[in-house]
Amino acid sequence: MLLSGSFESEESILRHGYSLIPRTFDLAAYKFIFNQPEKVLHSYGVTLFITVVGTILSLYFSSMAAYVLARKDVKYRNAMAFYLFFTTLFSAGLVPYFMLIANYLQLKNTITILLLSGMFNVFHILILRTYIANSVPDSISESAKIDGANDFSIFMKIILPLLKPALASIGLFVALGYWNDWYTATLFITDEKLFPLQYTLYKILSSSNFAKQLLAGNGAVSTIELPQQTVKLALTAVATGPIVLAYPFVQKYFVSGLTVGSVKG
Repeated sequence: MLLSGSFESEESILRHGYSLIPRTFDLAAYKFIFNQPEKVLHSYGVTLFITVVGTILSLYFSSMAAYVLARKDVKYRNAMAFYLFFTTLFSAGLVPYFMLIANYLQLKNTITILLLSGMFNVFHILILRTYIANSVPDSISESAKIDGANDFSIFMKIILPLLKPALASIGLFVALGYWNDWYTATLFITDEKLFPLQYTLYKILSSSNFAKQLLAGNGAVSTIELPQQTVKLALTAVATGPIVLAYPFVQKYFVSGLTVGSVKG
């Protein structure tokens, strides 16, 4: 219904409501969105970059931290895990956060802040730690050490490949977080070249609402002539389309990662 409604005319939506099959085929909503296609396509590229690179880096560092916390020979590992969890219970507030990022770290209008915003999640680290502790036998690491492998080699060549189901599950959540993130851009990005897709679509929708109110208030245009309801549907289709298309390729890993380790014995 969402997809079919995005191809329907604004007048038909307002008069007859939504339907599974478009009563009238109209591309006005997509023409409005892609009025400046280079901006939308560039935002697609920015979002795709931060989603792919950010997800890879997030999974790599999270799994590395989880491996350290899961090892029984690491001193104070439980205390470190509690410390990580304890930091999630409090927040310094928006103003100190903005001052730290913009003034002290000088990360405003950089791609780095878009990557860092969703890179570290304590709960993902704790989930991976539990997965390693329950699903990866200690004997594997011990055998590799006897053969002369160091800790980094054990992690890269043994532990990391065994984490594929869990990494696929968590990776999907991380990727969705990066793909849907517009709040970070609202705070720290003013350069249009760094606008992610969601923030660009948000600005398009805001400009649509503003233009409709302004022109309708001046009597310059009918309220039906400017697409609004269909634009919302088209924006949703444009924003979620790539994620929906990518999900079938990771579905088997996603389901496996959620179920493996849930039943022991």
